[in-house]
Amino acid sequence: MDAVTVRQLLQDHLSDCEFHVQGEGNHYDITAIGAVFEGLRPVRKQQLVYGALGECIADGSVHAVNIRTFTPAEWQAQSRD
Repeated sequence: MDAVTVRQLLQDHLSDCEFHVQGEGNHYDITAIGAVFEGLRPVRKQQLVYGALGECIADGSVHAVNIRTFTPAEWQAQSRD
């Protein structure tokens, strides 16, 4: 598994989001930006991202992920800081 493959899995599952994926082996840092996260609690946001990786987590090809989620407005505000 590589970062490009992880990003593609995420995009296939949440096509309206932008993803930045870093890492290798089975450990990845994922930043997800999308309107789909509007009004959701942090746990639900992470569940959406984990949903795309469920099979990979189950088979061990992805072991550890660090997920950060942003709405487009949050991402813009964070980028200005």
